[in-house]
Amino acid sequence: MKIIDLSLPIDEKAFEVHKVEIERVTHKAGVEKFNRVLMGKSLSGKIKYALGKRIVKKEDLPDEEFLSLEIVHAPVHIGTHLDYSFHYGSRSEGRPSKTAEDIPLEYCYQDGVKLDLTHKKPAESITAQDIETALQKINYKLKALDIVLLHTGADKLFGSPKYFSDYPGVDISAIDYLLDKGIKVFGVDTMGIDRPYRFMLKEFLEKKDAKFLYPAHFYGRKREFIHIERLAHLENLSAFGFKVICFPVKIKRTGAAWARVVAII
Repeated sequence: MKIIDLSLPIDEKAFEVHKVEIERVTHKAGVEKFNRVLMGKSLSGKIKYALGKRIVKKEDLPDEEFLSLEIVHAPVHIGTHLDYSFHYGSRSEGRPSKTAEDIPLEYCYQDGVKLDLTHKKPAESITAQDIETALQKINYKLKALDIVLLHTGADKLFGSPKYFSDYPGVDISAIDYLLDKGIKVFGVDTMGIDRPYRFMLKEFLEKKDAKFLYPAHFYGRKREFIHIERLAHLENLSAFGFKVICFPVKIKRTGAAWARVVAII
């Protein structure tokens, strides 16, 4: 058995549109934070702490080290993650939208299929015809619950501003094609399923038509689907013959959730 990591990290050093911060409490500083938090639960404890009293001293610890602690402040759309219908709108298919914690886990461990779409340019959209052509090239017929991975190669831009501006989007026709085949989860190695902001906003401002803003995402209000964003390393996969695992982290009432997505061969 071989496991291939298909995920990108949450990295505070990488270029991101939204703020990402990881507070890193070192082993040496950990004992001080431990005392401050524990003693800070009462007024008397706060006073004693301010006067220099400590419940645990560094000298009490092996190697004078406590436990490390990392505190992540980041949107759920940073790093590899799954989007569900609550992200797209308050209602989907006429019902209240579902949050990421509602994603059926059986959808998240299925046969995987990789489609080569590396020829698509940033201004373009991946259409139903592109999906069908890619399937014909690998001589594969989709079956219900397959997890379809759309390989564009855009993950190689991660960490730079181009990651947010140079990738193809997914056309509604492609989403319909996949859903009509019984697909519940599909994934992209781009930062989103819609075309980059620079194309959407330009067309919206020129034509004053809302249909140019996030059409793929907003389509989730009409038809329910789950998609993975920010996949990576899809070039390491064959076209099929592998399993995909994409279990979302269980976070209450969110439209998306982080996932460590892997392929098992």
